[in-house]
Amino acid sequence: MNSSDVDTVARTLWGEARSEGAEGMQAVANVIMNRVRDRRWPSTPAAVATQKWQFSAWNHNDPNRAKLLAVTDSDPAFALALRIADQAVSGSLADITNGATHYHTRAISVYWTKNATLSAALGSHLFYTNVA
Repeated sequence: MNSSDVDTVARTLWGEARSEGAEGMQAVANVIMNRVRDRRWPSTPAAVATQKWQFSAWNHNDPNRAKLLAVTDSDPAFALALRIADQAVSGSLADITNGATHYHTRAISVYWTKNATLSAALGSHLFYTNVA
């Protein structure tokens, strides 16, 4: 297990789903790990999480980016994200998204869902497989 992977995944979970609690963070972690296992994506969790324009909290123009870079484990949500990320990177986290490689918030509509398969609806996010 790479500690950089755990830290980067945890920061991604915190940036993307800190208001969603454990289930929401687990689902985002599942998407990251499902992408790691898919040859279309980078082969490490950190590379998947920070791939340009994939997880919006890492976008340079996103106000969350500075926050996720500065957060410490004294923040309860980040401490939770670290535990979930550790389980994800070690391979012991159950997949509650049914293999999803993509997700978005319910508040928006995105073009790439047209021919995709909805695999889970958790909290304020919708998760998909078979995204072309």
